[in-house]
Amino acid sequence: MLSSENAQAVLIVDDNPTNLEVLSESLIHEGFEVAVAIDGESALEQVAYYHPKLILLDVMMPGMDGFEVCRRLKENPDTQSIPVIFMTALADSENKVQGLSIGAVDYITKPFQHEEVLARVRVHLRLQHMATALQSHNRKLQTEVESREQAESELLRANTALETLNHKLECRVEERTEDLSKALRNLQKTQVKLIHQEKLSALGQLVAGIAHEINNPVNFIYGNIDHAVEYIDELLDLCSLYERYYPEPAAEIQAKRNTIDVDFLVKDLPKLIRSMHVGTDRIRDIVLSLRIFSRLDEAEVKDVDIHDGIESTLLILNSRLKGGPTCPEILVVTDYSQLPKVKCYPGQLNQVFMNILSNAIDAIEEKAESNCIGDWHPEIRIQTEPVSEDKVSIHILDNGPGIPESARTKIFDPFFTTKAVGKGTGLGMSISHEIITEKHHGTLMCKALSPQGTQFTITIPTFQNGCALGPKEVPSSKEATQTRNTPDPKEAKEALRQAILTA
Repeated sequence: MLSSENAQAVLIVDDNPTNLEVLSESLIHEGFEVAVAIDGESALEQVAYYHPKLILLDVMMPGMDGFEVCRRLKENPDTQSIPVIFMTALADSENKVQGLSIGAVDYITKPFQHEEVLARVRVHLRLQHMATALQSHNRKLQTEVESREQAESELLRANTALETLNHKLECRVEERTEDLSKALRNLQKTQVKLIHQEKLSALGQLVAGIAHEINNPVNFIYGNIDHAVEYIDELLDLCSLYERYYPEPAAEIQAKRNTIDVDFLVKDLPKLIRSMHVGTDRIRDIVLSLRIFSRLDEAEVKDVDIHDGIESTLLILNSRLKGGPTCPEILVVTDYSQLPKVKCYPGQLNQVFMNILSNAIDAIEEKAESNCIGDWHPEIRIQTEPVSEDKVSIHILDNGPGIPESARTKIFDPFFTTKAVGKGTGLGMSISHEIITEKHHGTLMCKALSPQGTQFTITIPTFQNGCALGPKEVPSSKEATQTRNTPDPKEAKEALRQAILTA
């Protein structure tokens, strides 16, 4: 039997018996009390009489899914304080943010490692214990404040010694309040960092994976187009020689020639090949932009061209910039100055550009949907300039509806958002501010434009003290040529010649 001090009750909710068995054995072996449920309904019934310290909750279950179970738990005053950790194979950021927004404290992606599950369970049980301790301290503080208020009426008739005692009590209350406020701020900051790391990791892996999978076949096609053009030219020359020396072909050949319209084919085929060449060039540019945006194949700290990161972000947002039924096309004007390369965290800096530009597009679309735009034309302007020998600035301006002063003072606060419920988490600008100020020792400022609009200004040093250069930069997708799958031209020509002679 576990002692009352060490016993920690955990409820596992999963429709997979194997998962239930493995998790139960792992937790029991570590000294936890474990209860299980195979669906959402039975989980809610168990919680009513078995009050666990923590719940491991699967998302994809028959009947009531994990999101609905969590929502009901948080709506019930008796169970809303129980921490919930989601377990699911859904690893995209949207599902993670949805789970966290309805009250979950963490997200474990299947297939999971036992050590990771145990570590997260211990961390959140410890956080729950800290929260309980904070509540206990608050109750004690409330009691002390009430006692102080009662004592104040008696101090009017007390002597100087009692007044001194009252002053010491007030100082003590202020110190404890400050300590609790600091602990709460640190807790919020830690939570934002965890969410940011998960979001960046998922986004970077997704973008890098797509770029890698596209890059190989595109390079194969790109490397073979020139050979295909050469082979087609030789085949056309061969056909021309046949027509010169055998002007009267057999009836079957003449019928086939009329069916396929050889003259049109000879004219159109080079155009078709050129179009394919242009298309592969475009795909290679997109792959390069995706790699620049993710930066997973480069050192974490690196000398980069800021303009490359901005352009890759604009290319990714290109579909939104083209406009739609309710919003005209958004004009992007770039005014780039000559900047030195900046030593920074390129992937995280690109995330800042993505957050600011996405918010600008959202604001412009909101203004366009108001049907009060008149002769207004949506526009985003991006300017870069050197501030001093060791600092550069990036200005991003939009002519949207602007941000009210009351909201602008809180725009970098965690979980603050001006968007409707379900459209924003309130983490983007807070994370961006942390990346610029703490990671890059710079500044991120927001100001209103006249008559309407918003300007964000990023100022960062060109060199980060204490940051070492990473490994040598790998060549970009434009510089590297995929040759592994490209056939030898001489061997291909000989094989083609043999096939023609055989036919």
